[in-house]
Amino acid sequence: MSTPLAEVPIRPLALGDLASCAELATDRGWPPDERKWRLLLTAGTGYGIDDPSGTGLAGVCVVTRYGTPGTGRAGELSVIGMMLVAARHERQGLGQRLMRHVMQEAGNAPLALYATRFGQPLYERLGFVVTGQNVKVRGRLLPPPPQDGLSPEGITVRTATADDLPAIVRLDTEVFGVDRTLMVTRFPAFAEQLRVAVDGSDVIGYAATWASTDADVIGPLIARDTPTAKALIASLASSTDRPLRTDIDACHEGLLAWLKEHGLDVVVTGAVMVHGTDGLPCDRSRRFAPLTMATL
Repeated sequence: MSTPLAEVPIRPLALGDLASCAELATDRGWPPDERKWRLLLTAGTGYGIDDPSGTGLAGVCVVTRYGTPGTGRAGELSVIGMMLVAARHERQGLGQRLMRHVMQEAGNAPLALYATRFGQPLYERLGFVVTGQNVKVRGRLLPPPPQDGLSPEGITVRTATADDLPAIVRLDTEVFGVDRTLMVTRFPAFAEQLRVAVDGSDVIGYAATWASTDADVIGPLIARDTPTAKALIASLASSTDRPLRTDIDACHEGLLAWLKEHGLDVVVTGAVMVHGTDGLPCDRSRRFAPLTMATL
């Protein structure tokens, strides 16, 4: 006789759960993206509820912690992502159980997440508030590729090297507002492409693409200004024949308009929500897109 679902404990996930995580994503119509799950389970902490039938997972979520634990509002942030409940177990309170568990595990650290329209009511009941909007776009970029290292915007963009990593980490910390070194230093191995925009010897922006099932995902995207963000996107697009997908902060209306004018369509808009803080600690004027919706 199987254990009732409500009595199955929440447990930490390990790399051995990768296949089950991918299967659960597919069950909910998400790309399986095992490489992304591997990144999240090594850079963050996954939590899961086993299906009482013994067939995979009934629900999961991942928490990525940034900054120095114990430093409080100004020094740390926990990001909740990949909240998934198997279709056969929806509306049984699993999402709320997982959320309450990770909130308790986070202690006093501020929390952030991206919310779908289906999940937003639950997060609001748990005390999360909307602090912004995110716009997912997808398509093939139309602008011509860069030539001789210069983008169509006249900005120098090149492939990042190992020597650029310290500058990328410094820029990311400055823009994001908390230290994400443990995540950022994984980008070279995770990404298909990693590019930097430079002004003389200064790195003024960086961006990466990683391969999802249906598209190359652009993220993260950090840039000094909108022209620099456009230059980085154009450079990345010039090296792939796959569709592009990215999540742009809705405050960047100029970049969104440019993307739509050049072949990308809006797929969905969702809320950015926080708990225990008034908003994300980042410089939104330079933070254009996250690595993934699970990491901000």
